[in-house]
Amino acid sequence: MSALTQQWATYPVAFYAAATFGILLTGVYKGGFGGGPGGIAVALMSMFIAPAHAAGIVLPILCVMDIFGVLAYRSNWSREHMKVLIPGALVGILFGALAFGTVPVNWVRLLIGVIAVTFTLNRWFDIAQRLGASGARPGRAAGYVCAAASGFTSTMAHAGGPPLLVYLLPQRLDKTVFVGTAVIFFTVVNYVKLVPFFWLGQLSTDNLGLSLLFAPLAPLGIWLGLRLERWIPEKPFYRVSYTILFCTGCKLIYDALTA
Repeated sequence: MSALTQQWATYPVAFYAAATFGILLTGVYKGGFGGGPGGIAVALMSMFIAPAHAAGIVLPILCVMDIFGVLAYRSNWSREHMKVLIPGALVGILFGALAFGTVPVNWVRLLIGVIAVTFTLNRWFDIAQRLGASGARPGRAAGYVCAAASGFTSTMAHAGGPPLLVYLLPQRLDKTVFVGTAVIFFTVVNYVKLVPFFWLGQLSTDNLGLSLLFAPLAPLGIWLGLRLERWIPEKPFYRVSYTILFCTGCKLIYDALTA
C-alpha cells in the first residue's frame, strides 16, 4: 500500500460518503438547476476534516465543472458588470488567502456554518431580492464591496454566491445574461484561487489525489442534472437540498462553538 493510499485510509467512511454526495450534488446543480447552494460540498466535508483541506480538494473539481459553464454561456454575460466585479473579487481573494492561513480551524467551521445558514435563509426568504426590489440599482462602489465579499467567502469556503446576488439581482439583467455573468465570474474567481491555494499548500499531493479520485463525479453530476431537470420539479428539489445545507450549517456552528 502506497503512502498516499495509507493516508486516505485514515479518513472515516462517512467523509467519503459526504464528499461523494456533496460533489455529485454540486454537479447536478450546475448541470440542470442553474447553480445551487454555495459550498455545500465543503460544508459537508468539513464535518469530518479540516475546512481548508476540504476546500483544497473541491477547488480543482469546481474548475473542471466551470469549463462546462463557460462553454454554455461564453456569449451571454455582461462585460460592463464584470469590469466592476473582477477587481473587487481580486481584493477579496487576497484577504481570504491571508485569513485562510491564520484563522483557527473552528473559526473557519463557524464561518462556513454561518454562510451555509445565511445562504439558506436568503433562498427561503428572498432577502437579496427584497434588498433590491424597490431601490435604485447598486452602483460601482456597491459592486466592488459585494464582489470583494464574494471573493473572500469563495476563498474561505467556495461560497461566494450570496454577496454576488446582492449586487446582481437588483440589476434586473436578462435571465440568461444574469446566469452567464455569474458563471463567468466564478470561473475567473476559481481559477485565480488556484494561485493562493497553491501558495498555502492546499494543492498538495494528498488533496490533488483526492480531487482526481472524485473528479469523475463532476461530469456525472452535470449529466444527471441535465437528466433530472426534466423529471424532478425544481421547487421540491431545492427545498430538500437547502434543508440539507441548513442542517449542515447548524451542525458546523454547533461543533465550532462547543469544541
